[in-house]
This record gives sequence, structure tokens and C-alpha cells, in this order.
Amino acid sequence: MAAKVKRTRRYDSARRQEAAARRRAAVVAAASRLFMREGFAGTTIARIAEDAGVSEEMVYKAFGNKIALVRAIRDQALAGEGRVHAERRSDRMQAHEDDPRRIIRGWGVLAMEVAPRVAPVLLLVREAAASDPALARLQEEMDASRLTRMMHNARTLLNGGHLREGITLNGATDVLWTYSSPELYELVVIRRGWAVERYGRFIADAMIAALLPS
Repeated sequence: MAAKVKRTRRYDSARRQEAAARRRAAVVAAASRLFMREGFAGTTIARIAEDAGVSEEMVYKAFGNKIALVRAIRDQALAGEGRVHAERRSDRMQAHEDDPRRIIRGWGVLAMEVAPRVAPVLLLVREAAASDPALARLQEEMDASRLTRMMHNARTLLNGGHLREGITLNGATDVLWTYSSPELYELVVIRRGWAVERYGRFIADAMIAALLPS
């Protein structure tokens, strides 16, 4: 009897966790839609809750505020579309691939997957940061996170002996930082209408030309 009660409790607990995860996902999806359509300032927690079909109390309890929701949207976007987080897939590729050109072209492929998801979030934050100190601080946080990731990638090329002579870790980091920027995505995809495949090939070719020996 005791064993049956324990199994029932575990089952009920798992169901509650799954339901909570579905509610959180619905809130993040609703917030993303509304932020992109109405802007950060024009979107309220009440409207997000209504769109997600949950209570305002649930949104505040799960996330706290709109800043935390933007951060959650960014984190979800960075994960990409696969079952394994895009950054973990990148790390795995870097650990097992010896050809720097294949590594960089792999980054280009991942950018095709991640950039359409994350660039609009980063651009939203950039726009709102001009008039909102809290968003300005979030932009600094997101910039620092992206810079750290690009330095990690640059170190892979440096430690593998792949960088062209004279290019330092900081120099390589700046190249990767530039070609992973949401501003570049905005210029060529959003404003010039490039296909995302063309964008991915372009940044891979540009990074190879800028960083590797001829």
C-alpha cells in the first residue's frame, strides 16, 4: 500500500511539473509575440497573461517582471531548434573537428538556425534600451554574454594553431563578435532581404577570410 501511495505521489508530482512547464512555455511564447508586435513598453504583464491563458499572479510568480521574460526569450532562442542546445552542439563540434574551415562553416550553419530566433530579441532590447535604464543594463549583460561566447570560440582557433600569423585572441574575438552581431543580421536579412542560407554562408566565408591562413 505504501509503495502504491509513493508511486501515485511521484506521478502527481510529475504531472504538476509538466503542467507548470507548459504554462511557462505559453507565457514565454505569448511574451515573445507581444514584444515583437507591440514593443517592450507597449506590452503589459496583464496582456501577456491574457494571451497565454494564465493569471497575472502566475506570470509574476514564475518570472517576476518583463525584464526576466526578455531574458527567458533570449535563452530559449539561443538554444536553437534541436533537442540539444546549440551551444553544446557547437562545443561538441569544436572538440571533435580538426579542420578550422569545417568548424567555422559549422558556426555558419548554427547561425542560420539561431540568428532568426535571437537577433529580433537583441534588436528589441537595443531599441528599448535607449529610453529604459533597466533595458540598457540588460543589453550590457547580453552583450557581455555574447562576447564571452565569441572569446570561447576564438580560443578554440587559437589553441588549435589555426589563426593566421599576427592575429591575437582579442583580434579573433572581435571578428567573431562582429559577424555574430544582430546588427549584421538586421542589415542583410531584415533590411536587404537575404535568405538565411546566404547569410550563413556569407559570415562563414568572411570569418575564414579574416582569420585563417590563405
